[in-house]
Amino acid sequence: MDWDEPVFHVQGVVPNNEAIVGPVLLKYGTVSALIFFFGMILNVVFARLTRFKYIYLSGHVALYQSAMIAVILIVAGLSSWEAVLWGAIAEALITTVSPAVVQPFMRKVTGTDDVALGHTGGFGIALSGWIAKITKGDPAHSTEKLNVPKSLGFVRDSTVVVTLSMGLIYLIVAIIAGPTYVSTKISDGQNFILWALMSAGQFAAGVFIILAGVRVILGEIVPAFKGISERLVPNAKPALDVPITFTFAPNAVMIGFLSSLVAGLIGMGVMGVAGTTIIIPGIVAHFMTGGAAGVIGNAQGGRRGAILGAFANGVFITLVPLLLLPVLGDIGTANATFGDSDYGVIGLYLGYLGRAGGKWAIIAGIVVATVALFVTSAALTRRERSKQTVAA
Repeated sequence: MDWDEPVFHVQGVVPNNEAIVGPVLLKYGTVSALIFFFGMILNVVFARLTRFKYIYLSGHVALYQSAMIAVILIVAGLSSWEAVLWGAIAEALITTVSPAVVQPFMRKVTGTDDVALGHTGGFGIALSGWIAKITKGDPAHSTEKLNVPKSLGFVRDSTVVVTLSMGLIYLIVAIIAGPTYVSTKISDGQNFILWALMSAGQFAAGVFIILAGVRVILGEIVPAFKGISERLVPNAKPALDVPITFTFAPNAVMIGFLSSLVAGLIGMGVMGVAGTTIIIPGIVAHFMTGGAAGVIGNAQGGRRGAILGAFANGVFITLVPLLLLPVLGDIGTANATFGDSDYGVIGLYLGYLGRAGGKWAIIAGIVVATVALFVTSAALTRRERSKQTVAA
């Protein structure tokens, strides 16, 4: 569910990756697919040659990211083959760096260094950890230690919490939109209250299925991956989608989602007052990245970290789509755009280089970023060896 003009009576842009990638693939499908293919190969190469040994396994979001990169490079004047060549390198850079940025916080969540986070919301989720650290919340005051009365013990089940929270949100939006609009445009004649409750149940069921899959991944696929990866990239870590974090702190997921969503709503109001294009909060983006930001923030700074960290993520993914619009060409005039934080990091870097100096500025920027990756890897390795020598 995304909110648009019929609900809040504003014309805005919804940061929904699935919605925007459709028209992009229709126009730049071949280039996007080739960037994705070669970008994934280069990700393995970078993992092999540097200390950042993260194999990005969230293929769907990597494809969306390659589609955005294709748009930006072609709008900047690169030919199709140039866009594939340099776009694949850019794709590999962001899919290598993003898990590395989040990993220090992931270790606090999982208690191990066996699995990483691979998602286009990586930088916003890492921001949550940084904010939680700066605000000095106490990890001992965890969201998972909330005192719940025995009469409300059922809310300890994360599926129940998701159902109740989403039911309230669906009801509010359905009431604002009005029964006539919901019945005629969305629910195929179903009562608008019943539709809201059923939609909340379907959303919660989807989350339950995702979490069940996560348990399978942790229990079986990750050990299998390690055996295979040792042949190609020794000590490689699988970088997996955001639900991998959800099982570690279910309460933090809901707190993070709501905090991120509040930030999005406040941002929408500020944009309305300022007269800019209005970025309408996308429920999926705020649930996925906000939930993970809540888990990361909670591990670093307890309840305070979960709330403030996820709020920072919400601000980030509200500003990113607004700033991206000018570099997406005619795709940027659509009613949807790319919404997660990593799209902003790589998209704004490439897009504004292109606006400043055309395709040669983009090529130079990608070369500089690649060199920086290897230099940083070498510097960190050297520093680690120095520490080991001193300790010995």
